[in-house]
Amino acid sequence: MPRLIPHASRRLTSLFLLLTVLSGQQLLMAQGRSADGNGDAPPATMLDVWIGTGRSSQSRGIYHCQLNLANGRLTQPELAGEAEGPGFLAMHPNRQHLYAVCGIDGKPCVADFQIERTGNSPSLRLINAVETGDGGATHVCLDRTSATLLTAQYGGGSVAAFHLSESGQLQRHTQLIKHAGGSAAVAGRQDAPHAHWVGVSPDNRFAFVPDLGLDKVLIYQLNAADSLLTAHGAAVAPAGSGPRHMKFHPNGRWMLVLNELSLTISVFRYDADRGTASLLHTIPTVPEADKVKEQAISASEIRIHPSGRFVYSANRGHDTITVFKFDADSGALELVEREHIRGATPRNFNLDPTGHWLLAAGQDSNTLGVFAVDQETGELTWNRSVVNVPNPICVLFGPDPQF
Repeated sequence: MPRLIPHASRRLTSLFLLLTVLSGQQLLMAQGRSADGNGDAPPATMLDVWIGTGRSSQSRGIYHCQLNLANGRLTQPELAGEAEGPGFLAMHPNRQHLYAVCGIDGKPCVADFQIERTGNSPSLRLINAVETGDGGATHVCLDRTSATLLTAQYGGGSVAAFHLSESGQLQRHTQLIKHAGGSAAVAGRQDAPHAHWVGVSPDNRFAFVPDLGLDKVLIYQLNAADSLLTAHGAAVAPAGSGPRHMKFHPNGRWMLVLNELSLTISVFRYDADRGTASLLHTIPTVPEADKVKEQAISASEIRIHPSGRFVYSANRGHDTITVFKFDADSGALELVEREHIRGATPRNFNLDPTGHWLLAAGQDSNTLGVFAVDQETGELTWNRSVVNVPNPICVLFGPDPQF
């Protein structure tokens, strides 16, 4: 008989299934409207946008702006806190702590910033920084109890764990697990492990680490209370695909893995009881002819609409966002469109919690552009709102159930 999920885990799963819908409804209600668009609308709600940046001569750290949820306009980004290449960000549910994988005095660290709101714009004050123990950190997340922080290191091919206090303060490094091997399917890219992302299952029992160099998503049992991981298994991706990022569908039954090297999405059927995933199918995000034409092209990010009906992926070099319709019963993906980002090299993008706006970061164009999301078709329409920010590579609205 399959092992039953404990009651606490079931509650976490239910919370995950409802969170994306509720967060969107709450933001709409904050504007004086119901989720179906009825009601009077008072002044527009402004949503915080935090932007992580790469190492460049122009970038000085983490930037902040606001998104007007009524019209999709962005305010001009301002520097919120200085840091060395704070590429990826995560936020504590209390919205008082912002975490970044970055350099501190030249050392690879995860940093804990206090969010201070004393002036017109929020600022960040560094509270603590702990070395990751390995180089090339590319992603950071919190588990669903906010007791554990996890980072993925591309350069060293590893995953690290850290313990947080009840209030969210970064306390100590608890574990570093080094991956080993390499699929060798793509010379020069898969000769060694390259962990690229880390997140946890809807019930918080397992952690997942897509490794581009191994063509696998490594799965770990998660002990959130002690901030420790134990090897559990792996989901195997197609050879040479290069798994980069992944997301769980809101219903908890599907894992969608974005493959950087092959520019494809692999859909896995997820068994929550066993913590295992089986590959259903893999489909391209751009036509093969377009891949041949481009000298440098790779997939970078994947997101699922809060409704669960649409999937979005970013294509660097092609400089587009691919939109799919998703069948939550069968796991099928159906192409809707490919929309140009009006910038260069979409390293990252994000959907606001209501699912009405998509923000695309053009790393090489130093831009952050806004697209309206059609709630019936998933299609994107550029609303001509674009701001400049140096070398943007992460877009964060707040605590993120999709990581």
